[in-house]
Amino acid sequence: MPVNQSIPDYELGDMLVVTAPEQLRALADPLRSTLLELVLERAATVSELAEAVGRPKGTVAYHVSHLLTIGLFKVVRTRRVRAIEERYYGRVARTLYVGVLSSPEEQRIAAGINGLATAAAESAAAHAADDLRCTLVHARIPRDEVRNFWAEVQALARRFAQIPRAGDQVYGFAAGLYPTDAPALPEPGPESADASTEPA
Repeated sequence: MPVNQSIPDYELGDMLVVTAPEQLRALADPLRSTLLELVLERAATVSELAEAVGRPKGTVAYHVSHLLTIGLFKVVRTRRVRAIEERYYGRVARTLYVGVLSSPEEQRIAAGINGLATAAAESAAAHAADDLRCTLVHARIPRDEVRNFWAEVQALARRFAQIPRAGDQVYGFAAGLYPTDAPALPEPGPESADASTEPA
């Protein structure tokens, strides 16, 4: 399926590496992270965002202003409505990547940003309704391959985010890549290599 380049309907960077404590706190905040997610579809006004999250316009305006101040939101266009300039907001980058954190405070804040934990909570109802598509695979692979594979996953996530909007259901796509204590087979010995050539 071809990628729809019009989602979102404004230009934005490919990736922003987030390390500032204020930005990390915003990503860990449920409402602010939701606002950042909503504008991946298209630019939106404060009124539209408030309607989407079911919160008062003043509350959402405060959070939008904060996201603007800390550099995660930007004004992407304006239009004049009855002598008032209406602003449309978008995010500064398609991917917000938590970078290397040096201070204990930054690491503590980042610990609260766990997309897999959010996905697990969101997917519970789908699991109960037998409507959850999920896979979990463990593999012992080199670190360079981890980086390469994760780049492919991020490309797939961007493609998912650009599928044209339709229907009445919002779906979540979650992916995680992390070190584990899962067991691994030992390196094969010469006898294993010989045995592999014999028919079963």
